[in-house]
Amino acid sequence: MKTQIRTAALVFLALSVGYYVWHGLTSDDFLPWVGWQMSLPIIACTVVPIAFAFTGDGILSALTGTNSSEFRDGLLGLGTVESFAHTGVSLNDQPQVRIEFRVEGVDGKTFPSHAKTIVPLTELALLRPGVVLPVRYLPGRTDRVEIDLSGDPAAAQEAMNAAMVRKGLVTPAKLDIARRGVPAQAVVRALSVPGEIREGHPRLDLELVVTRPDGTTFAARTEKYLPPDKVSQVQIGRLVRVHYLPENEQELVISLPVNSGGQ
Repeated sequence: MKTQIRTAALVFLALSVGYYVWHGLTSDDFLPWVGWQMSLPIIACTVVPIAFAFTGDGILSALTGTNSSEFRDGLLGLGTVESFAHTGVSLNDQPQVRIEFRVEGVDGKTFPSHAKTIVPLTELALLRPGVVLPVRYLPGRTDRVEIDLSGDPAAAQEAMNAAMVRKGLVTPAKLDIARRGVPAQAVVRALSVPGEIREGHPRLDLELVVTRPDGTTFAARTEKYLPPDKVSQVQIGRLVRVHYLPENEQELVISLPVNSGGQ
């Protein structure tokens, strides 16, 4: 759509200027260059920059609430925010920012990229280095991505799960427990760090007291790999959300939001 809008604006400009020049050179009027025809290139010169501005990276998506046609069917990757900066452009007083990403593609390979997007002021504080966002990218053109606006959290979670399995941070069996297990709350009763590290994530051995839906409790042990800055999420005494199998209550997983340590 961006290309069509910009092309239409440029065609309008060319036709407007062309007609104005043709009229001035061929008309028998006393003042051939003065008249209603003057308005055409003036209007066109106003429309063109507006068309280019409103079809800039992130602007059209902010207006439509969807990804551009170019990226709508792109591959879904995981973009980790490395930095961001204001571009100086705003839409309805909402700033446009350029976000620098380290993107992990569907094949597990990572690459640097960036996206420009409109961020509501109320959400700007949530944008910080380390935050993981689903992004759409084009193979062979990875210098630019778009934040995924498909509104499909299941697809984003599947991409996160696949990435964590590749890194050895979780197993398919644990993901199955997270999908079909009984949700419950638990309290961290003990925590130990055996020293094993995978992909910069230390292994944490946890002892939990889980509360069943009927109010009774049971003790269980599990392990989880977390980035160092997320260890505070599972400190002793913290409440965490878990999923467990009723037929084997020792088989459980801790469920944390994507940007609080992953699944």
